[in-house]
Amino acid sequence: MPQHAIASRAPHTPHTSRLPRLGGAVGAAALALTLLAATPTAAVAPPLSDPHVLVHFDLAAGQLPENIALEPDGSADLTFTGNRQVVRVGPSGGVNVLATLPDPGVSSTPVLGNPAVTGIVRDHDGTLYVSYSTGTAELTGIWRLPAGGTPQRIATLPADGLANGLALDEHARVLYSADSRLGVVHRIPLDGGPVTVWASGPRLERTGFIGANGLKIHQDAVWVSNFDRATLLRIPICADGSAGPVEVRAEGLTGVDDFAFVGHGDSVLAALNSLDQVALVTPGGSHSIVLTRADGLSNPTAVAVRGRRVLVTSAAFTNLPQDPNLLLARLDRPKQHVPAR
Repeated sequence: MPQHAIASRAPHTPHTSRLPRLGGAVGAAALALTLLAATPTAAVAPPLSDPHVLVHFDLAAGQLPENIALEPDGSADLTFTGNRQVVRVGPSGGVNVLATLPDPGVSSTPVLGNPAVTGIVRDHDGTLYVSYSTGTAELTGIWRLPAGGTPQRIATLPADGLANGLALDEHARVLYSADSRLGVVHRIPLDGGPVTVWASGPRLERTGFIGANGLKIHQDAVWVSNFDRATLLRIPICADGSAGPVEVRAEGLTGVDDFAFVGHGDSVLAALNSLDQVALVTPGGSHSIVLTRADGLSNPTAVAVRGRRVLVTSAAFTNLPQDPNLLLARLDRPKQHVPAR
C-alpha cells in the first residue's frame, strides 16, 4: 500500500488513503511519478491476456481497494482503506459489505493521517484476519472476522507504526505483518503469546515515505516488497522459526506494492502502484510489464492468483483517471513445444 500524494477532495469525502500531508521533496517526487505514468507504454502482455474490469468502485464513498484474499468459490475479499470496510466481491462482480471496523474518531495514523484497513488473509475455515492502523493504542492491530461474525481485535500493534501487508502460516499458526513506517516484520501468534519483531534492518526500512509493504509466505520464506527502495526481498524462515538474512531478489520495481506468486516457482506478479503497471518478475530478478493503465489500472495495490484467474485491485489514489476497481485477467499456460516428426 503506498501513495505519494492525496488528490484534493471535496468536504466529507474520505481520505484517499496513502499520504495526506505531503510537501517539499516528497510532493515533488509524487508529481514526477504521476507525470511519468501519464502515458501508458504497453498493453497486456504474456503470460496474461483478456484483462477487463470486473467491478468499478465508488471513489467518493471511500471504496479504495487495498488488498485481496480469495474464497474457494471464486469470490474475492477486499479491504477498503477509505472507509474502514471489508467487502466480498462475487465472481460476477456483486459487492457485499462483511464488516466496518470501529471509527477511532480523531485519527492520527502515521504517514496517512486517516485510519487504514490494509492487509487481509483467509484461514481454511473462512476466518478473515485484517491489519488496522489508526494511530491509537485502543484500535491499532490485527482484527479477526469469523465467517458471519463480528470483528474483534486479537493482537495489538504499535500505534506509531503503519501495519500493511499480512500473511498467514497456517501450519505454525502465526501471522506475519509488514510495518511500512517502522520498517520491520512483526510475528503474531494466533493462539496467544506476545507480538514480536521478527525481522528488521535497512533493507526493510523506508527512505522517506513507505518501506516494507506487501508480504507473502512462499517456500519456507517470507517475501516482502519495499516501496521506497523498489525492491523485492526474501527472508528465510529458519528451523527454529527465527528470521534468516534479508536477501534482495529484485530491484528497480518503482512503486512496488503487494504481489503474488505464479505457480510453484519464484516468478511474481507485482503491482507497481505509482506507475499504473503490473510487472512479471522472474526468479533471476529481471522484470517485464504485463499490464498498464491502458488495461484499466489506476494505482494498483495488490495481485491475487488462483489457477488461471488473476485479480488486481486499483485504489485510484492519485493517478488519472481515478477509477478504483477490481480487474480480472487470464493467466495463459506456456505452449508446449511438440517436436517435428
